[in-house]
Amino acid sequence: MADLDALMAHGARMAHIASETAMLFFRGELGVDFKADLSPVTQADKAVEAAIRAYLSDHFPDHGIFGEEEGRTGGDQAQLWVIDPIDGTRSFLSGHPLFGFLLAHLVDGAPQLGVIAMPALGEVFVAGRGASARLNGAPIQSSDVARLDQAILYVNEGDKLFRDHSAIFGRLMSSGQTRRFAYDCYPHALLAAGHVDAVVDYDLQPYDFLALAPIIEAAGGVVTDWQGQPLHLGSSGAIVSAATPELHRELLGVLNG
Repeated sequence: MADLDALMAHGARMAHIASETAMLFFRGELGVDFKADLSPVTQADKAVEAAIRAYLSDHFPDHGIFGEEEGRTGGDQAQLWVIDPIDGTRSFLSGHPLFGFLLAHLVDGAPQLGVIAMPALGEVFVAGRGASARLNGAPIQSSDVARLDQAILYVNEGDKLFRDHSAIFGRLMSSGQTRRFAYDCYPHALLAAGHVDAVVDYDLQPYDFLALAPIIEAAGGVVTDWQGQPLHLGSSGAIVSAATPELHRELLGVLNG
């Protein structure tokens, strides 16, 4: 537990470094480039990742690092830090405050520590396996909603879901008591904090989802891929999180017909 407490403290420090760095650029002049897949990358993405890589090199020089912008580097790949410097670059470059910073620490490919920071909101979520989930230092807990017809359901990446899986999209549109469309990490953070009951997400990369799992699970929720398998470095980019095991099982039924 002492090692986990120390890792969580490091995670919180990096969240503050990332937030301070991102806010230097937010709603300011941004240099925007586009990757081969046409996803945008800004000066802020690069600056945040560089700042976190520098911190990790100082404090964990033997660990591997996998960042969205710079890829995989470093030594011990069994001890791997995974960085999404700006989760929601399209939100960030349009001045929308619901962009995040994600950081995970993996051991043998499985996430053991998760950090979600919302720089424009001043919120930092941190959790490790075997420890409580916390928001700005205070414990958080997922809701006790166990039925989908009573749930607040968020559907992330709805446009891609509609394009690629119209039947699943149709079933989701008749599910839940309340439905909202969204993007990026914040709906999952709201689930851990007890405000949202379920989130279906799609077309993610490992740096988009690995930090979510320790936080959601430590808060009492469940998060897996669409087949119900635990998340790890090689998971597909289709995930589902829920406040309770019962709700999670019901959502897997919706997703798999």
